[in-house]
Amino acid sequence: MKEIKINTDTIKLDQLLKFSGITQTGGQSKLIINQGIVKVNGEVVKKRGKKIKKGDVIEIKDIDKFIVI
Repeated sequence: MKEIKINTDTIKLDQLLKFSGITQTGGQSKLIINQGIVKVNGEVVKKRGKKIKKGDVIEIKDIDKFIVI
């Protein structure tokens, strides 16, 4: 599992996907979030503004899985 380091207390899910290199644009982040293939701590999330904090595990079905540190 990869580690993604953030320098703030929280980050929005769509921003994290872009920051981590999973997507290249905010639009791409929104698209995969709306498809229901993104899980945060094992639960499907469809809110692109979901606050992600250190310790959260993000999984994109058939693409990648990482922990926020």
